[in-house]
Amino acid sequence: MESKEHNKNLILGITKIGDLLLKQIISKDEEENELKNIVLKIPEYQRPYKWTAKNANQLLDDIEEAMNANKEVYRVGTLILHKPDNEEVYEIVDGQQRTITFSLLLKSLDAEPAFLEQCLANNGYNYRNVWNNYRTLCRRIDKLHSTEGKERLRKYVENNCELIVVITNDLSEAFQFFDSQNARGKALYPHDLLKAYHLREMNNVDTTETEKVVKTWEDLDQKELSVLFNEYLYRLKEWVKGNRATELTESNIDMFKGVSARDNYPYAQYYKGAFAYADGINRSYIPFVTGENRLRPFQLNVPIIAGKAFFEYAKYYFDILKDIQNNNKYEGYFINDNEIVKTLDLRTFRNGTGNRITRLLFDTAILLYVDRFCPDVPSKTDLDYLEQFVVCAFVWAYSMRAQYYNVGWLIAQNYVMGTVSKTDVVNGFNIFKVIADSDSPNVLLSKLADKLQPLRKSKIASKKEIDYDEHVDGIYQHYLHYFKVHKFWEDN
Repeated sequence: MESKEHNKNLILGITKIGDLLLKQIISKDEEENELKNIVLKIPEYQRPYKWTAKNANQLLDDIEEAMNANKEVYRVGTLILHKPDNEEVYEIVDGQQRTITFSLLLKSLDAEPAFLEQCLANNGYNYRNVWNNYRTLCRRIDKLHSTEGKERLRKYVENNCELIVVITNDLSEAFQFFDSQNARGKALYPHDLLKAYHLREMNNVDTTETEKVVKTWEDLDQKELSVLFNEYLYRLKEWVKGNRATELTESNIDMFKGVSARDNYPYAQYYKGAFAYADGINRSYIPFVTGENRLRPFQLNVPIIAGKAFFEYAKYYFDILKDIQNNNKYEGYFINDNEIVKTLDLRTFRNGTGNRITRLLFDTAILLYVDRFCPDVPSKTDLDYLEQFVVCAFVWAYSMRAQYYNVGWLIAQNYVMGTVSKTDVVNGFNIFKVIADSDSPNVLLSKLADKLQPLRKSKIASKKEIDYDEHVDGIYQHYLHYFKVHKFWEDN
């Protein structure tokens, strides 16, 4: 070991969790040699232990899933270690959160990792999360596992869970390796992580079908797919529940993991049954014979079905949003040659943060309406109702734009949540909850007729003299024209 350290700065190895945390060895290096006396230490520069019970439970979920699937080896990540010269310890540069959690898991399984004997920094996160995660794991294991089951789990963690290990005696090299790992991680959008998760849920699907699903996904514009999940679907799901929407990250993508084949709770059975029924009807000859529309197996404000259905869900809403945002007279079913959208599509109302946020609110409201009330091939009645709703969605979203000089996400979130002053700002309310709580277009339009108030000219943020009725080639040059046309305008 010593000679290797002096001969080269970098050592790569693979270790079983039990070897590392209970025997203080690394199972094998590149030359299949065992490395002994691996005393792990958390250096002072490390951040606190921030994994919560959610993270600990997720790790245990993943381990149990791998064990029940009889995976011989379950790789659980990378551990980067720095060995200072003339010291007999190995400082953890990356992998601290996972290493502490594995140590707590082993302790909850009646093993005694020496790693836990060291003192952590006197920090609130360290004290709270270590004890809370340990108690959480103990409670869960005691309730769900018999003595034999507990022993089986302990052996699997010790012998089948493995870490890739990188050791260097050059601290700058360790940080460089850490940065490169993180840089690669940051390149993964949340939708990339969801792709990996749902592909794992397709383990019973044949290879040809899986390849077809992956190709369909990869053929979509990946930047636009990222925008769909981050800007539209994530925010919509939060707003429908009455929550503020911050940012879709690895920590909150669970809302897109959905109901798996293993879930047998009553609510899960209900949603799986509804999906299976719609999917079965659509695959049969019934829609063709009866001339009826295909049944829609998705809804934005209910759980997703994991696996192949997730990829169909993503493609479906990718196409629906495209349709809504394309005002071409001859393409799509939903927004076609709409007068209001012609004006909103002018460059002056597409540029700038405030305009983009307002248009996003407008489009997202229409997306939820279409999802809830419009069949894939809408009738004339469906489209008439949709046109009425588009007016309401426009008045709601662009009332915000008209009343503020600058619109950022803080203002937009307050407006959506309805936490703005009713005397200072009109029409600030959560339109997404109103849509989701309505049982028909008639009910929704009646509610909105009661909620939406006329916009007073005195409330307009920009007091510049603008000819609101000016038009060029039939396109009105300012959106306030439509407040007048649809009687949502007061001149005082």
